[in-house]
Amino acid sequence: MSTKILIIEDEADIAELEKDYLEVSDYEVQIARDGESGLQKALEEEFDLIILDLMLPGRDGFEICRSIRETKNIPIIMVSAKKDEIDKIRGLGLGADDYMTKPFSPSELVARVKAHLNRYERLVTSNIKRNEIVEIRGIRIDKTARRVYVNGEEKTFTTKEFDLLTFLAENPNHVFSKDELFREIWDMESVGDIATVTVHIKKIREKIEYDTSKPQYIETIWGVGYRFKV
Repeated sequence: MSTKILIIEDEADIAELEKDYLEVSDYEVQIARDGESGLQKALEEEFDLIILDLMLPGRDGFEICRSIRETKNIPIIMVSAKKDEIDKIRGLGLGADDYMTKPFSPSELVARVKAHLNRYERLVTSNIKRNEIVEIRGIRIDKTARRVYVNGEEKTFTTKEFDLLTFLAENPNHVFSKDELFREIWDMESVGDIATVTVHIKKIREKIEYDTSKPQYIETIWGVGYRFKV
């Protein structure tokens, strides 16, 4: 079965260029050129990954990302000509797995698509016979069911938030740089995307910490990175 990718992009030249490069890599690609039809396709059809432009007629990428995340957990790569850090932070906060700023090379897009698909496939095809559980001071991470409980209450995590929390929890008291975490969780070099890690750490803290200004689990080691304290 071929891997299906949806491109939601209103600029025809860009969409067709992305489609050509992805099809050369043997992906099946569909294009939606406005927010309304893009969201409808994303929700009603089965895709393995979505490339989502931020600025779209009808509905913008933020709204589409939020709506997709309510029912689907597939990788979403958000792309935009807007270079403002706040847009990147907002997009990642809504559940996008990656954020690329235009212009970018089509080959870089293909590389990121492959990295996200490979990681997602490893997650969904895992055939572990019994649930693997990680428990640390009131936090219970069910690796098999991909569910997180904080003091008995279930919290909802995006794919990358779950991966990042689990990796840190399984390597307690080890300090990881942002570059190391990006390579581990996103399967690629950071190339200036360190803010991605920072945003995900912030979102995780909001879900597991009693007081985010005084984190008890994920500590910031200034000038170095982060560690999960036990």
